[in-house]
Amino acid sequence: MHMGSVLRYVFVLAVIALLWKLLAGVIPSGVLPQPEAAVAAFLVAVQTKFFWINFWASLFRAGTGMVLSWCIAFPLGVFMGGSRKLDSLLAPFVILTYPIPKIVLLPILLLVLGLGDASKIGMITLILAYQVLVTTRDGVKAVHPKYIDSVRSLGAGHFRVFTEVLVPAALPHGFTALRLGTGVSVAVLFFVESFATRKGLGYMIMDAWSSFDFEGMFVGIFGMSLLGVLLYEIVNILERRACRWKYCQTRSKGK
Repeated sequence: MHMGSVLRYVFVLAVIALLWKLLAGVIPSGVLPQPEAAVAAFLVAVQTKFFWINFWASLFRAGTGMVLSWCIAFPLGVFMGGSRKLDSLLAPFVILTYPIPKIVLLPILLLVLGLGDASKIGMITLILAYQVLVTTRDGVKAVHPKYIDSVRSLGAGHFRVFTEVLVPAALPHGFTALRLGTGVSVAVLFFVESFATRKGLGYMIMDAWSSFDFEGMFVGIFGMSLLGVLLYEIVNILERRACRWKYCQTRSKGK
């Protein structure tokens, strides 16, 4: 994480803390603790084994779901975008099933995969895979035919066109979908961890809420926020390494 990102996060946290302080003074019920009290509780919690057991459980579920969604949806999106026959075959299935809210399928996943990590990871994978698939497919289809023709005129076959034109064109779109999907991943994670489990940050939040431990509830909220930032920055780093050419072009244009 470079210095600009750190300063951006510090500024955002300062604004949130100020607004939180104002709201805490308006809401008298104690539901919203003072920000310094919540931060103090969080700093105490991060020194305990209990917090990190739940944090790593959530990180494993969200991270595994994101990796699986990428491994499944990105290649499929590239193939669909680069092949008219495959796209005409699979696009109707994607178009018809994409608008369905996938979260309603959670009871089915719980019955099929059980109450453990598999059903939670499966739910995150299912939701993110559609986002990566559609964005990647559209990115490949937007490639101008002249670039493909140029590579083919040099004697490149289907494999070279795939690796040197379609995949590089698709990578920024796929990573954008994955990066935006970090927020979705953490939101889905909270939902799937709010019941039928006794481990995870979502469980921590709901357990503290049920016992009116509002400071403990914010410990879990801070933990999930930290998880979301961590996943977002990891995807940023991966994109910068996989799409070096894109950032080199940006710097050269800036000069």
